[in-house]
Amino acid sequence: MDYQQTLDYLYERLPMFTRVGATAFRKDLHNTIELCEQLGNPQHKFKSIHVAGTNGKGSTSHMLAAVFRQAGYKTGLYTSPHLKDFRERIRINGEMIPTTFVTEFVEQMQPSIEELDPSFFELTVAMAFQYFALEQVDIAIIEVGLGGRLDSTNIITPELSVITNISYDHMNILGNTLPEIASEKAGIIKAGIPVVISETQTEIESVFIDKAASLNAPIHFADQEWVIQENELSAGHLQLGILPHKGGYMRRLSLDLSGQYQVKNIMGVLSAVKILQQQDWKLPDADVEEALSHVKKLTGLRGRWEVIDKHPLTILDVGHNEAGITEIVEQLRHMVYRHLHIVTGFVKDKEVDKVLSIFPPAATYYFCKAQIPRALDENILAEMAAAKGLRGHTYSSVQQAFMAAKQHAHEEDIVLVCGSFFIVAEVM
Repeated sequence: MDYQQTLDYLYERLPMFTRVGATAFRKDLHNTIELCEQLGNPQHKFKSIHVAGTNGKGSTSHMLAAVFRQAGYKTGLYTSPHLKDFRERIRINGEMIPTTFVTEFVEQMQPSIEELDPSFFELTVAMAFQYFALEQVDIAIIEVGLGGRLDSTNIITPELSVITNISYDHMNILGNTLPEIASEKAGIIKAGIPVVISETQTEIESVFIDKAASLNAPIHFADQEWVIQENELSAGHLQLGILPHKGGYMRRLSLDLSGQYQVKNIMGVLSAVKILQQQDWKLPDADVEEALSHVKKLTGLRGRWEVIDKHPLTILDVGHNEAGITEIVEQLRHMVYRHLHIVTGFVKDKEVDKVLSIFPPAATYYFCKAQIPRALDENILAEMAAAKGLRGHTYSSVQQAFMAAKQHAHEEDIVLVCGSFFIVAEVM
């Protein structure tokens, strides 16, 4: 099989959560453990950092990868889902996994695929771990796919765990309350391994404290360790002045990730770096600051408040749940523009009703559907939106919706694309 035939085989043969939803989620680690045992347990052959959370785990993973790469370490990065190319999921020093490795790995594992019937995600995790082990990375940043406790990535023993935040998402799998969801995410906390919680949330703080205590794992709440003194957006960079909570000199950071929601993530990253420095990782402050100003260039991160045009200002953001859309709308409140155009679509298993309640009613909407089986029909979405006072038109494709928004927008307007990774991917 060539590369495209290999991808076609994976997409058609293996259940893929991003396409079909919960039926692809395996509620145990059996397949991942079995696949990795057949490969000689590659997950034990490199050091790692494990990152979970509802929102922010992707940005946090990329920032940590940028820091390690800038400091001179050979750095693996595993994230999901991808936007344009499957190989975005598995990178070393920002470079995507070679197509030849993908095809040879799948060919090697084909008998196991036919025997075990793993999910797409389970096989991808095994592929990433094998690649990182064979390439002898110094460290790999591993982003959880869904939840934590039963996620396929949860067979590593990391140097450090990071949990960004908890909000309502994937309740059909993770639970209907924040404490239930937090308990699943807390499943990545390991005995004696430090854990950073990026954001203190009163309702679930005790879930993490109790879990960490039961495993004798040192716990750090990042937003209790740092104070943001300055915060402004300038020339596409988020300019921050940040002080240690217990006193010390102010760090001035310039992030090339311009979403205001990155402020929460950056505190988690800084706390993680501080712990890693104490573990004798050579991460000089100068390298940390340089890395954070070039995250996109160092890691290939896309789709986080990404400006792709200035007239009209056109922004792509993969925010897709209640907390993610809340952050987007909050940032819009601080912006000056003539009119807002929102290109949006969702998947069927999201709490779409709650999310639509957050959107600004004064905007013009372009409702569409990504080309995946899991996508919510654009006409159903428009009806749900109308019940919330949101007005617009429906389009049978993302590209049609995006082109219509661009055509109707004045050069002083904003065109925002959000609601799903897949909507953003199709605009790209």
